[in-house]
Amino acid sequence: MYIDHTLLQATATQNDIIQLCKEAVIHEFYAVCVAGCYTAFAKAQLQQSPVKTASVIGFPLGAMTTATKVFETKDALDNGADEIDMVLNIGVLKTADLKTVAADIAAVRKASQGAVLKVIFENCYLTDNEKRLACNICLDTGVDFIKTSTGFGTGGATLADIILMKTTVGDHLKIKASGGIKDRDTALAYIELGVDRIGTSSGIAIVQNS
Repeated sequence: MYIDHTLLQATATQNDIIQLCKEAVIHEFYAVCVAGCYTAFAKAQLQQSPVKTASVIGFPLGAMTTATKVFETKDALDNGADEIDMVLNIGVLKTADLKTVAADIAAVRKASQGAVLKVIFENCYLTDNEKRLACNICLDTGVDFIKTSTGFGTGGATLADIILMKTTVGDHLKIKASGGIKDRDTALAYIELGVDRIGTSSGIAIVQNS
């Protein structure tokens, strides 16, 4: 299954996370994606299932220090996270300080060894050239996935961005489309372009084709 069943709203309660995990098990989603404070809680709900637990890092702005992101990553792994979804430092990328962006991602890559690492670009704030630069940094740092969006920016995934990202990384990195994917036809369009994972809070609607 392609879907990361996602709940990252500030108002999410433990009961909401319980429901999220139940839905993920019932519909055989690949993972749930939750905030750090719920990583251990979600993991406990899923312990008798194959559904993975993904935890977000530096979310949603990407503007935390590298040391903070590394601590968050280690804490998430200690709490049972199988996958890490980190936000790159958007402002530093737009400053064209590529060494700092690369060092930030590389430090989280080192801290996350043994877990899947996805790097979120937040494409709505980036030029096409900046997206390509981010792709190349991720190729160099050996991450597992590149991801379009947090879902908290001014825009989400687009077909054009997936084409750009896929053209740049080829089959060397996996791609997660996230942000604004709410129906089956849209999800299938991304998958046909080579997306390996769909991040959405509308997973049930997608699988039920509604």
